[in-house]
Amino acid sequence: MPKMLPHGARPLPILTMRLSIFGLGYVGTVLAGCFAKAGHQVIGVDPEPGKVELINGGRSPIVEAEIEDLLREAVANGQLRATGGAREAVLQSDISLLCVGTPSKAGGELDLTFVRRVSQDIGAVLREKTERHVVVVRSTVLPGTIDEVVIPALEAASGKKCGPDFGVVMNPEFMRESSAVRDFYQPPKTVIGSSRAEDAALIAQLYAALPGPLIQTSVRSAEMVKYADNLWHAAKVTFANEIGILAKTLGADGREVMEIFCQDAKLNLSPAYLRPGFAYGGSCLPKDVRAMTWAGRSREVEVPLLASLAVSNETQIRRALQAIIAQGRPRVGVLGFAFKGGTDDLRESPIVTLTELLLGKGCELRLYDPYVNTARLVGSNRRYIEGHLPHLERLMVGSAAEAVAGAEVILLGNSAAAASGVLAGLRAEQRVLDLTSATSIPPTPARYERIAS
Repeated sequence: MPKMLPHGARPLPILTMRLSIFGLGYVGTVLAGCFAKAGHQVIGVDPEPGKVELINGGRSPIVEAEIEDLLREAVANGQLRATGGAREAVLQSDISLLCVGTPSKAGGELDLTFVRRVSQDIGAVLREKTERHVVVVRSTVLPGTIDEVVIPALEAASGKKCGPDFGVVMNPEFMRESSAVRDFYQPPKTVIGSSRAEDAALIAQLYAALPGPLIQTSVRSAEMVKYADNLWHAAKVTFANEIGILAKTLGADGREVMEIFCQDAKLNLSPAYLRPGFAYGGSCLPKDVRAMTWAGRSREVEVPLLASLAVSNETQIRRALQAIIAQGRPRVGVLGFAFKGGTDDLRESPIVTLTELLLGKGCELRLYDPYVNTARLVGSNRRYIEGHLPHLERLMVGSAAEAVAGAEVILLGNSAAAASGVLAGLRAEQRVLDLTSATSIPPTPARYERIAS
C-alpha cells in the first residue's frame, strides 16, 4: 500500500545534494534549473553539443516560461553546468536522474533505446565508483521497465547488484509544457517508487519543501501512475468533446452543461467511482448510456468513447466468467448479488447477468444476499428478475454459510459485508474471487484473488 507522509512528518531537506541529470529536454532542463535554484549542485548531461553549450552559457535549449532566468542565475552562481559525458557527471554526483525520451515505435511500443543506453553508461561508471549511488528514473516508462531494462543494464555494466551496491527509484514527473516550472514548484503530488526505504527517504528530501502529498509506493505502481494520469486526462478531453457535440445536436449548450457538471465535487470531480472493481449496473447507468448513444446514432453523430462504455462493461463480466469457468464448471457460492451493497435492487445487476451465464455453462449455484428477499420484490425489480432469472428463489439460500458450504469457488459480489465472517472458515482448496476489490478482506485459508486489481 502507498505510504503518504503528512507535511509535518516530512524529513528536513539536505542543504546541498550532488545531482546529475541525463537528458536536457523539457523535463531535464526544468529540473536542472529548479534544483540548482534550490541550492543543489547540478551537472546536466546530453550527447548533443548544442544543448551542452546553451546550458553552459546560461541559455535554455527549450522554450518554457521562467526557465531562462533560472538557468542564467544557476550558471552564474556555479550551481549548474553541463557536459556530454557520463563519467564526469556520475563520479561527481550522488544521484543521477534519467530524463531521456521514450518515443513511440510504429505499433505503439515504447522505444527504450535512450533509457537502456544511459543506464549502461551510468553502470559503466558505477563499476569504478566506491560511494553508493542512486539512479532515479523520471522518464515515462511502462510498468516492468525498471525491473526488466534499467536494473539489468546497470548491473551488467557495473558488475554490482541493485540494492546492496546501488539504488534505483522511480519518480514520475507531472509537469506540463508551457507551465513546467510552475508545476515543479506546485506539484499535484510527488510519487516515489522504491523497494528500499533508505533510497526512497533520500529522494524524498529533494521534495521536502514542496507542497502537495508525498507518496512512497512500489516501483511498478510508480511506473503505472503516470499512465493512469495521462489516460484519465485523455478520457476527460474526449468525454467533454463528445458531450459537447451531443449537447449541440440535441439543442443544448455543451459548455454550459459541462460547467454545471463540474460543480459536482461529490461524485463527478472526486474519487467516487474511481476504484477498480466490477461492472456497473442498476436502473440508471446502463439505461442512460444506451439512451445517449442511441441519441447520437439516430442523429448520425459518432461518440466512440461513450459507445465503448457498454462494450467495456460487458468485457468485465466476461472476464469474471472466464476466471470462474477456468476452474472447470465449479460449484459456485455467490455472496451479494444486488447491483450494489445495501440495496435489494436487482435491475441490470452485473452479478445477476454473471449468474445467468454461469448457469448456462452448467455451473451449480447458491446465492446469498443479506438485503434480498424475493417475497419483498415488487414492481420493476420483480419484473426484471422474472424476465432474467426466474429460478432465483430456488438458487437462494438463507445464509452466507449455506452459500459457501460445498462450493469450490466463492464469488464476493456487491460487498465484502455479504461474506458475514465465513471467509475465515473456508478450506484451503476453496477459491475466493473478489469482484468488490475491497480494501480489506478478513484473512482466509482459501486462495484469494481480486478480479480487477
